[in-house]
Amino acid sequence: MNSDQNLRATSILGFLLALGLILGGWILGAEIKATRLSDRYVSVKGLVERKVKSDLAIWPLAYKEAGNDLAALYAKADADKKTVLQFLADQGIGTSEIDLGVIRVVDTQAQEYGGGNRAPNRYIVEQQITVRTSRVDQVAAAAQKTIELLQKGVVLGGNTGEGLTYKFTGLNSIKPDMITEATRNARAAADRFAADSGSKVGAIRQANQGVFSILPADQAGGGNDQPGYGSDNSVMKTVRVVTSVDYYLEK
Repeated sequence: MNSDQNLRATSILGFLLALGLILGGWILGAEIKATRLSDRYVSVKGLVERKVKSDLAIWPLAYKEAGNDLAALYAKADADKKTVLQFLADQGIGTSEIDLGVIRVVDTQAQEYGGGNRAPNRYIVEQQITVRTSRVDQVAAAAQKTIELLQKGVVLGGNTGEGLTYKFTGLNSIKPDMITEATRNARAAADRFAADSGSKVGAIRQANQGVFSILPADQAGGGNDQPGYGSDNSVMKTVRVVTSVDYYLEK
C-alpha cells in the first residue's frame, strides 16, 4: 500500500515537473519571440503643409530731422507726425491701431563724432509711429503708397517696407487637425512599406509630434524639419509640420 502511494506521488511529482518545464519553455519562447518582434519596426514621417493668410501686420514708420535750431526741428517733427497720421487715416487705419513713440533728441555735440570732427547738424530729432492691426490688406496697400509722404516732405528712415512684418497668430486653432493628418500620412507610408516587405503594421513603438514651422508661402517645401519663421514680410504663409512615428512590424 505504501508502495502504491509512493508510486502515485512520484507520478504526480513527475507530471508537475514535466508541466513546469513545458510552461517554462513556452513562456521563454514567447519572450524570445516578443523580443525579436520588438526589433522589427519601421520609422516613417508624415508631412502636412497648409496655406494660411497672416492675421497681424506690424508696420513701424520712423522719420527724423536734423538741424541746429531745436525749436524749428520740434515744429517740423510735429508737422511730420500729423502728415503721417493723416496718411494712415486716408488708408483706413484707425487711431486705436496706431502707437505714437516718444520723440528722441540727439545732441551730436555731446558725443564724439567722426574722430573728433563736429557733425554738420547739432541736433537730430526722430520719432517712430507703429501700426499694429489685423487688417493686413489695408497695410499692404498703404505700404505701396508711401511715396505720397515723400511728396509732402516726410522722409521715412531706411527702406519703408523693410520693417513691415506680417504674422499668423492662429496656429493653435489648426494644430490638432494638422497633427491628425500628419499621423495619418505617416501610417499610410508605413502601410506601403509593410506591404512591400510582406509584413503588417502593428502598434506604435514611438512617436514624435514634430515642430511647427511658419514660412513664407514661396519658401515652403524645402525639406527642412527645423523650426523657423522665415521672412516675415510675406502676407501668405505656409504652416508646416513633420511627425516621426515608429511602427512595429508583424508577420
